[in-house]
Amino acid sequence: MSDLTSFIAGLPKAELHVHHVGSASPRIVAELAERHPGVVPSDPEELQAFFTFRDFAHFIDVYLAVVDLIRTPEDVELLTYEVAREMREGQNLRYAELTCTPYTSVIRGIPIQAYTEAIESARVRAERDFGLVLRWIYDIPGESGLPAADATLSYALDHRVDALVGFGLGGPEIGVPRPQFQPHFDAARAAGLRSVPHAGETTGPETVWDAVRLLGAERIGHGTSSAMDPLLMDYLAEQRIPLEVCPSSNIATRAVESLDRHPVTAFRDAGVIVTINSDDPPMFGTDLNAEYAIAAELLELDESGVAELAVAAVDASFAPEATKSALRSEIADHLAATWATEAAE
Repeated sequence: MSDLTSFIAGLPKAELHVHHVGSASPRIVAELAERHPGVVPSDPEELQAFFTFRDFAHFIDVYLAVVDLIRTPEDVELLTYEVAREMREGQNLRYAELTCTPYTSVIRGIPIQAYTEAIESARVRAERDFGLVLRWIYDIPGESGLPAADATLSYALDHRVDALVGFGLGGPEIGVPRPQFQPHFDAARAAGLRSVPHAGETTGPETVWDAVRLLGAERIGHGTSSAMDPLLMDYLAEQRIPLEVCPSSNIATRAVESLDRHPVTAFRDAGVIVTINSDDPPMFGTDLNAEYAIAAELLELDESGVAELAVAAVDASFAPEATKSALRSEIADHLAATWATEAAE
């Protein structure tokens, strides 16, 4: 293990763009597939082939097949708790804003009250057992249109839990114009939820402009195509609107042709705040440690630079200030301990 790899593995981290169902590892998916036999294989090798995506549309099909495995509140709680276990034990996450899509569970027969009870039970247990602080972002599945938006807003406002901090929009962008969701984001923001839509992943910069102008985006999920518009880059930098960058995801879904063509360096050079995230990590054969390693290589960072990336995620999070302060201190302590070890060798 290289020194930088070891540093990243031990680095305390926050993650801002990671999906609830999309975080189901092969271990978790296999357990759910055994409970509910059908389309999704439970064999690990077959699962690996199942998670090989032809394009973004195929990714959505596979993602929804995994969603179909989550049929009871017990499934929701299992998924949430086990995802938290893997975040903390495998990646040293201390804080995560997990993007949940309750609509896809409710239309499959899980009442929203049971859904929220399940994720909350898992959240409380995860903080107690693993020391991981979880917060929720409810997102609209864009492919399901305005009915899903109406329902998701109702879940967020009428069945709100204290751990719910944000309101998002995911799924395909092509054929799903952002302006139609402005009333939903206006209502969510008026209720104190933070606006965190996906934009500019598989469409051009205009989708990002819509997200900031019409949806009041405080962070942008992906924002990959922003690099095509210098004025947009200037705006994001001036307004300090962070991008939730997910390198491996962008390659897997063909949003970016190859890592050496990823715009993360252009974002950094333009002064745009960059946070590094894993999106749907097991589905893309990655985790947050691997994404930090990719970012370190693309941005030519040493341990200090990687620590600054970790702090950027903390600063861009919606965590309470006490949580942010504690995590910043943990990151600084990790960096200092690493330097002390290197100096002694």
